[in-house]
Amino acid sequence: MIQSSQFDNIRPYYDEELPSAMQRIVNDIAFPTIASWVFPDENTEQTKKRLLAYKTIKDFQYDTMRKVNERVIEESIEEFTANGVEYLNKDESYLFISNHRDIMLDSCLLQYYLVLNNFETTEITFGANLMSSPLIIDIGKANKMFKVERPSSNIMEFYKSSLEVSKYIRHTITTKRKSVWIAQRNGRTKNGKDRTDQGIIKMFCMSEKNNKINALNDLHIVPIAISYEWEPCDILKTLESFHSLENKYTKKPDEDLNSILTGFLQKKGKVHIELCKPISKNELLQYQSLTATSFHKKVANLLDERIIKAYKLSPNNYIAHDILYRKKEYKNMYNETQYNDFVNYMKFLSSHKVTDIEKLKEIFLNIYANPIE
Repeated sequence: MIQSSQFDNIRPYYDEELPSAMQRIVNDIAFPTIASWVFPDENTEQTKKRLLAYKTIKDFQYDTMRKVNERVIEESIEEFTANGVEYLNKDESYLFISNHRDIMLDSCLLQYYLVLNNFETTEITFGANLMSSPLIIDIGKANKMFKVERPSSNIMEFYKSSLEVSKYIRHTITTKRKSVWIAQRNGRTKNGKDRTDQGIIKMFCMSEKNNKINALNDLHIVPIAISYEWEPCDILKTLESFHSLENKYTKKPDEDLNSILTGFLQKKGKVHIELCKPISKNELLQYQSLTATSFHKKVANLLDERIIKAYKLSPNNYIAHDILYRKKEYKNMYNETQYNDFVNYMKFLSSHKVTDIEKLKEIFLNIYANPIE
């Protein structure tokens, strides 16, 4: 058995580390603001006592993080639905691979769905770029999040970190018997196209090179499609993509935190999570004769087929497609009120001073139109 100390650099907190983390959280300058939003019926001292009473990670997740999800749904989601829990076995552990539209909500809402159906929560990948403050680190690691490095120019260092993550995911699923959530690619999709990076399939196989079929089959992969009627951070994503056309885009120090908060607070309309049918060993075996690179690509395509098919299109997708291509191909998929709401929302783009407003609108429309393709 691999000793857990091997993963101290990336793992979530253990139960015994939680009280110290809670003490740091309640002492943070931002705590009163966060506490008043999560627990609006309590004063700061009451919420402080609540957090300091937690003894386990489960206490924190099932009380505070569950309340966070309930507040997000209450404040910003018109309707939250989910399907697919029937594919899961409570005695099994899984690797959930999801499309990625929001930094935090994609995984958080899955945890909420699992808890509602009496399943244990998963461990969650936590991009090192998001670990921007002690407060975020404490909240993340107390929420069963483990660190994943983003790609870098130092190929050897990135290889080592990828191998460590691969080993940790395998250890978590096969030895600890705990499930893991990971996005299908590094970073959120900015253009509405949900495509699995074959590099993450390669990463999963790095920790079991002797048999590529078992390397993936042992992880019990479950694709997930999460669909938002109103794309989280759509304006922010549009601006980032627009500015990336002119220069290499460099994020501001507080940009990821701003995206997290915007994702939580922005109106999202109807949101749906679909747990797809797990990837079977027989499906993997059909690619057994392929080279490693072709194998990774085929498996990525298999995930994409499941996720794209399960993605729940909304009137906004059809409206954007018709506006973008100057057609009325999907006019029966929306009504006049929905069309006017979308067009009025687009007017927010005009408040941004850019060199090419039409290009900005095109980028925005593609975010919504591309899921139809």
